[in-house]
Amino acid sequence: MTVTDREDAKYEISVARSSDTGEYECTVEARGKTKSSNSLHVWVKGMTKPILTAEKEEVLEGEVVKLRCELPEEVPPLHFFFRKIKTNSIPKEKRVFEPYRNFSEVEFSVEEADNILQFDCFGRRFVQLEFEDSEHSNTTLVTVREPFIKPTLNAKPSSNITEGDRIQFECSTVVARMRDIEILLQKNKTILKSVQDEVLKYSTVATLEDSGEYLCKVEQGRASKTTKLNVVVSELFPKPTLAASMSNLDENKELTLSCSISGFRKANFSILRKNSNGDTLLKNSRNLTMRVNVNDTGSYTCKAEVKGIVKESKPVRINVYAPVSKPTLSVVSGLPEVVLGKPLWLICRSAMGTPPIIFTFYKGNEVKKRVTNDTYAMFLDENIRQNDKRGYKCDARNNHSSGMKTSNILNITVIVPIRDASLGSIPYGEVEDGSETAFLCSVKEGSWPIHFKLFRKTDREVLLFEQIENADRVMWHKKAMKKQDTGTYFCVASNRANVDVKSHPITISVILATWKKGVIAAFSLILIVGAVTLALYWFLRKKKKAKGPSLEMSGSALATNLTSEKLTRQPNDGDYYSGSGYIEDNENHVKSADESKGPDLESEEVEYTEVEVSTLDPHRAPVQKGTETVYSEIRKANHDSVENRHSRIQGHPDAT
Repeated sequence: MTVTDREDAKYEISVARSSDTGEYECTVEARGKTKSSNSLHVWVKGMTKPILTAEKEEVLEGEVVKLRCELPEEVPPLHFFFRKIKTNSIPKEKRVFEPYRNFSEVEFSVEEADNILQFDCFGRRFVQLEFEDSEHSNTTLVTVREPFIKPTLNAKPSSNITEGDRIQFECSTVVARMRDIEILLQKNKTILKSVQDEVLKYSTVATLEDSGEYLCKVEQGRASKTTKLNVVVSELFPKPTLAASMSNLDENKELTLSCSISGFRKANFSILRKNSNGDTLLKNSRNLTMRVNVNDTGSYTCKAEVKGIVKESKPVRINVYAPVSKPTLSVVSGLPEVVLGKPLWLICRSAMGTPPIIFTFYKGNEVKKRVTNDTYAMFLDENIRQNDKRGYKCDARNNHSSGMKTSNILNITVIVPIRDASLGSIPYGEVEDGSETAFLCSVKEGSWPIHFKLFRKTDREVLLFEQIENADRVMWHKKAMKKQDTGTYFCVASNRANVDVKSHPITISVILATWKKGVIAAFSLILIVGAVTLALYWFLRKKKKAKGPSLEMSGSALATNLTSEKLTRQPNDGDYYSGSGYIEDNENHVKSADESKGPDLESEEVEYTEVEVSTLDPHRAPVQKGTETVYSEIRKANHDSVENRHSRIQGHPDAT
């Protein structure tokens, strides 16, 4: 910031650097007001020359050269590039990014054949979306000294040798200092020997396997140098050959093994049997004869030794066969049966016999399959038919001279699964209480024996009956049905196919027995007849009681008429007329002479009619008069010759 009382101000950069590249502007503040100028872009081209320094000017092979490259007065981030320059080769370059420093350090390893090395460096920055490189630094020279000379490798007596002869290898070098020096002898990347000295020696009896390239390697620190030597070993004698009289033979036969070398007879021979846990020596001889058994099956070899060189023949496989026993054929599941539609697995076994054994399966006389196995073989038949009567058999044979053995014929029972179970009953639907009911469960198809089960289903399934029958149906009798036997019934049938087939349910309703209905009806009828009888008796009795008062009232009416007639004839008589028909207690009942007729009178026909009569007040007669309705009984004689009229008068309770 610059403060001045003049009209202008200056800002100077004494030594411009690339880091000064950017936008510049000035701002004026006066009397509390601020004003900025337009920005001005300044681009400073070029970078300072980097400075390269080396930690050492002289190094040994295997060591490292440490370098430092610096860009003074440059501002990070910066990229540094280091180069290792060798004569007649492309420079090796390393790149380092420094986000916070203007210098960088790296290491270069010194390799074999590096003598005088040159190094330089340069820098790079990113400006205005472009990269800008500095010029290259000064070149720094580094001298390389060998810590040891390249080793020499020799073979004695020669690199061309005959097997059985001893060969000696010698590897040597000259070192500047003995610290951490090591010499190694290798063949096919296998270290044969190593020493921490200037000289290595290695000796062995040459074999054909010793032919090849040998490498001597000297290491010290990171430095290493190698030398190679090719060795050729000539064959002293070829590998022996083992011959067998027979490779496959029956047990208890004789086997002869012979070992030989083509064109060479002076050797020590031995015959061996190879085992997993090592070789077993059978005889130190060229020939071996023995009687074999099954346990002698295996691989045999022979070895020949000349001048300490031992060579082994290729192994010979000897197979000793025991005859196969008569095979047994059976069903894998156990029983000689199969469910129709299911696959049938058969297994053929031979208890004795040296494997491999060839098993052949037959269906009838047709060959179905051949299997080679050790002691058994399996066969799958998926084409099972219901009426297929062909039996199965198998034979077994191996390389024994006795030939093949055949099993017995195995006949398979084809089990037909249960199909369409049904349930019926007699009677069906409604059953009288106490009666017998027969249930018939049957199937449309299925192999015997069949397991039948009968259930009644209410709130749960109750097993009522089960039986195994050699038939396609079974009947069960329920002796006396009860009301609680009402419900839904169904049956389940199964056989060895192990599939339960359920019938459609039927519903049984237990109703009242007919004789019980008759008893109830008779009892009800008796009650009705009794009620009617009582009602009729009551009615007749009431009617009889009603007839008695009618006759009495008729007599009273007649007496009244007679009294009326007398009053008519004696109108002035103020006394009451006291007829012979009146009773002292004033009940106004008059007994008529007609009552003496008894039943004859009752047998007459009775008719009723309405008449008006005048009654006399016994207390005020004859002044008081009244009009009442009178029902008259008109009885007719059987011969209609006599008509008697009797009247019953209905009036006030006071009337007499």
